[in-house]
Amino acid sequence: MDRDANPVKPRELLSVADGVFLTAGMIIGALIFKAPSTVAGATSGTASFLFAWLLGGLVSLCGALVYAELAARHPDTGGEYVFLLRGWGPAVAFLFAWSRMTVIQTGAIAAVAFVFGDYASEIAPFASHSSAIWAGIAVAALTLLNLAGTLQSKALQKIMEAGLVTGLVLFSLFAVLKGNHLLEKTSTAPGGSFGFAMIFVLLAYGGWNEAAYLAGEVKDAARSMTKILVAGVLVVTALYLLVNVGYLAVLGHDGVRKSQAVAADVMRVLAGERGAVLLALLVCVSVLTTINAAIFTGARTSYAFGRDFPAFRLLGRWRHAGSTPANAIIVQGVITLVLVALGSATPDGFNAMVAYTSPVFWTFFLATALTVFRFRIDRVPGEFRTPLYPVVPVLFCAACAYMLYSSIDYVRNPDYGPKFGPAVVLGLVVMLVGVPLYLFSGNKR
Repeated sequence: MDRDANPVKPRELLSVADGVFLTAGMIIGALIFKAPSTVAGATSGTASFLFAWLLGGLVSLCGALVYAELAARHPDTGGEYVFLLRGWGPAVAFLFAWSRMTVIQTGAIAAVAFVFGDYASEIAPFASHSSAIWAGIAVAALTLLNLAGTLQSKALQKIMEAGLVTGLVLFSLFAVLKGNHLLEKTSTAPGGSFGFAMIFVLLAYGGWNEAAYLAGEVKDAARSMTKILVAGVLVVTALYLLVNVGYLAVLGHDGVRKSQAVAADVMRVLAGERGAVLLALLVCVSVLTTINAAIFTGARTSYAFGRDFPAFRLLGRWRHAGSTPANAIIVQGVITLVLVALGSATPDGFNAMVAYTSPVFWTFFLATALTVFRFRIDRVPGEFRTPLYPVVPVLFCAACAYMLYSSIDYVRNPDYGPKFGPAVVLGLVVMLVGVPLYLFSGNKR
């Protein structure tokens, strides 16, 4: 198959600053407003609570360093798809691209869209199915924006993320100044499992890997991707620690543990009920930045997929106007809207989508992390090498394996399993549909 058959290709329109903005936007999302209460319930006090968030940043940094080496060796649009293709061959790459298009990325976008729907409904609710309707509106609107072009999407991302980061910093500093509970060290209830806490911490840090999908559109990608990945993770780690210190300062560890909506409770203490509306607006901006960045990067995998496998060639067409993979963006948007509709039929659309995506996501995350060892053995050249090799890659692979186990084992939870166990099974089944699709399509790369 001739990769050069399509003369219209991605252009290098993104700088390092653009990449850091997009990376931070992919990480910062709804979970910083949802996860802290669960993390507090699984830790014994302030020190272990904050250590969990710091550890999450360190694990993500290990992953970013591994991905920086992979991106330096293969600076091309497609991210993990390219790494898996070069490391394990077309069969694994095909299965990943299929899974990302139908489960991983579309499910993640739908999950975050449901969070947007929940908070948007607090401001302007619809008569029925309000959360799902707002989720669908967000997906459709941002899909159309990305169809308009790379530069338009990048500009909105900068505006939304600047507002989000500014709001979070001001919120946290105000909370620290007004609060008086930060020095409380213990909770009235013993902590649960620190490992369980890390599940939600790492979910909150999820998204930094998406920066690898920008490599084909970043100026001097072999050098720039390292700066983008590392700087993006460090910025978010500092911000997450600041936000959680603000939570603790106002509510204390025990108050964070008991809260069902920790940021809202903090705002009520600081500014009364009017603060709840301000918080809803901040969360909506946060979620929109995540959705926009996920739509932007998600279609890049489908583009690379279609470029390499003739049966999906329509996905591999790059539209010169706007410099965007238009067909891939449209298909991704349609699948996501279908998942939003399916999620609306469950007790909680967000949790249903997390259950649907998590086992498949961590399966391929682990497979991607292992490619760094394959490239080292094969002596594939690259301008960046992961420091402290093989310790850093081994630690990251161990974290991926643990998260894969946890994402499946979590179904046994008596409260979670009966409601969302079918979603886990459905995600795995859809992934496995890619096996016969690859074998019988007759379209080997």
